Amino acid sequence: MPTRVLVAKPGLDGHDRGAKIVARALRDAGFEVIFTGIRQKVADIVAVALQEDVAVVGLSILSGAHVALTARTVEALRAAGADDIAVVVGGTIPAADVPRLRDAGAAAVFPTGTPLDDIVAGVHALTVAPAPP
Repeated sequence: MPTRVLVAKPGLDGHDRGAKIVARALRDAGFEVIFTGIRQKVADIVAVALQEDVAVVGLSILSGAHVALTARTVEALRAAGADDIAVVVGGTIPAADVPRLRDAGAAAVFPTGTPLDDIVAGVHALTVAPAPP
């Protein structure tokens, strides 16, 4: 069964081309991808993540609210008892904000311009169980 990934566009950001390209790259790499569409509320993203039993939530954010939206998403997943779902974030992210996103709970950060192969490899690395000792 393929690993399930939710690609979501939280907040008021209406640009979804990059998210669709990433979703297609993940799908082509063998992931099952659920795409929420634009202008999603954090609570709705979390509800879909739980309903669809995803391993990863990918947030695509171009609005500048990436730190706050990532933190709110991670907190909402934890509150729902789903802290095993990895949250990754991509979009217009200044290098100075990458540590802040990691501190907010992002398992990986993919700023604009990250090669698709690197995104696929990063998501894959989060979903592969480590080999037993």
